Amino acid sequence: MSVELVLGIYVFILAMFVGFEVISRVPSVLHTPLMSATNAIHGIVVLGAMLVAGAADTLLLQALGFIAVVFGAANVFGGFVVTDRMLEMFRKRGAELDKETQRKAKNA
Repeated sequence: MSVELVLGIYVFILAMFVGFEVISRVPSVLHTPLMSATNAIHGIVVLGAMLVAGAADTLLLQALGFIAVVFGAANVFGGFVVTDRMLEMFRKRGAELDKETQRKAKNA
């Protein structure tokens, strides 16, 4: 194993632990803005994967680049779906409160 590979694996594992600790300590109120920021970052990751896949010389690198594009795109799509569902929950709650306020105003 080369020194670069070992260092890359070390950084990857360290990033996994740091990412888990950071995400697990985020309050639930901040998850929607965090997902929005994550979607933007994953959009950049997809662009980078497309550039790497386009510049790949061997079939293996092209296949890995394609898989990276597919996984990155699925992650972006899933993030937008989750963000939309979370925002929908807030909209329904706000709409129900508005209806209740309107009913009270009519009865008064």
